Amino acid sequence: MGAVTSATEQGRLAGPLSMSVANLCHRLQPQVSARTAAGFAEVLRRLGGPLQVAVAGRIKSGKSTLVNALIGRRVAPTDVGECTRLVTRFQYGTVDRVEIVFNDGRKQVLPFSADGMIPAELGIDIDQVSHIEAYLTNAVLQGMTVIDTPGLGSLDAASVSRTEELLGAAKHRKPDDDDEEEEGSDELDDTSRNAVAGAEAVLYVVTQGVRADDQQALAAFTAATASRDAGPVNAIAVLNKADTIAPESVEGSGGDVWKAATLLSEKQASTLKPRVADVLPVIGLIAESAESGGFTSPDAEALRQLAEMDDDILETMLISADIFTSWECDVAAGTRLRLLEKLDLFGIRYAVEAIRKEPEITAGSLRRKLLDASGLEAVRQRLSIVFAARADGIKAAAALASVTALAHASGDPAERQRVHDAIEVLLAKPEAHQLRLLEALTLVASGAVDMPEDLSEEVLRVGSNADIGAQLGKPGAPRAELAAHALERAGWWRSFASFGATPAQSRVAHVVHRAYFLIWQQIRD
Repeated sequence: MGAVTSATEQGRLAGPLSMSVANLCHRLQPQVSARTAAGFAEVLRRLGGPLQVAVAGRIKSGKSTLVNALIGRRVAPTDVGECTRLVTRFQYGTVDRVEIVFNDGRKQVLPFSADGMIPAELGIDIDQVSHIEAYLTNAVLQGMTVIDTPGLGSLDAASVSRTEELLGAAKHRKPDDDDEEEEGSDELDDTSRNAVAGAEAVLYVVTQGVRADDQQALAAFTAATASRDAGPVNAIAVLNKADTIAPESVEGSGGDVWKAATLLSEKQASTLKPRVADVLPVIGLIAESAESGGFTSPDAEALRQLAEMDDDILETMLISADIFTSWECDVAAGTRLRLLEKLDLFGIRYAVEAIRKEPEITAGSLRRKLLDASGLEAVRQRLSIVFAARADGIKAAAALASVTALAHASGDPAERQRVHDAIEVLLAKPEAHQLRLLEALTLVASGAVDMPEDLSEEVLRVGSNADIGAQLGKPGAPRAELAAHALERAGWWRSFASFGATPAQSRVAHVVHRAYFLIWQQIRD
């Protein structure tokens, strides 16, 4: 295979960094063992695919509900069952289908349930199952593969193990008919598979009770391959079920639920950073109902009937779910139960208030208002900023980590050195500096390199932002001021690298110095 990728493959790559790593893999394949070459073929396949994002978190945190909202289709089962104990990969396909992938590589087509979801119960021994593959004709999945994971904290050790390993990302996968299977890919052994398994980014779901070991739980979901830790470049968190927060429990909320959720998110961000870029509040249930077609015109009509009720009676009904469903009124109890399942009390109250403010509001407009109230759009925008805009760097860094792991797994010192030398040549190129910066940021964020707090924050800021003003900590500043500051910081970090830094700190400092210098060049040019 030649050093240059085919035109078809180039079209699938995220950008120039991914292209450089792909070319490196092609050049090295004839120079390494068959097993390592097969691993490189898997790295190439993943480089050409969408960014793989794992939705992770504790059991009952609402992960699957959020997955449905992100995809815009209620397909992932949300009730506890066999399926929720397995890793499920949602990816783009030209025909909707679900496949059970067994540990021995066999596949079995799984029919959708009557409501269009993946069945919660599979009717087979799940100990024999590796994972589930769901292919959907969904535009969102053309740019992002979403991996739904079993919850941490489950008593089912096997489910936790499946989740932590994320074997569904690569293990036992057989190509589709329209996939280009690389020669020798059937030689990929378990060691090589595990070296390239794993998600490339993580969306971590928390609820209002952040536990002391959430940092460790997040670390279990290595955001990239070969044990690269989650960090602000490739991990964000959401505070789900934001509507369940008692405003009186959060100082400064002024009795407002969403304000309380926002303040609590900021507090949780300080707990989970630098593992995550941000923590955003979201109401997954409302987002799922509004985005996946679950909210219908009959639902809007039922809410309109509730809006016409006496204020005191409705306020009493909205005290609790039991009172809401058992109260005698013109809206059928079954209808009220359906509204609860789709919106919960907060969503019902919000929708009623929207109808009272705008009596002629249509069902479509009401659905959009509910979607706005869910916070999903802010999460999507953050996903786009943190993940999509950096997909090239994230995928390239993950691929390089896999290439390194494959070389180490070979057991051949000469092969390991050959791969190491090739990577160093790639990283020495100016256009590859972003990979150096991502590596330095990950080392600092994970604590692998200990830095003073103010310098750690500076490394995280420079490495985690795409906007130059944000990178320099001077948003909105004039270009001349930005250029002067970038040059001043470049000089400072170069001095720090040479005088006073430990060897590990010095390596990071040299990378940060060059980052500032390249920013200065970019502003000047």
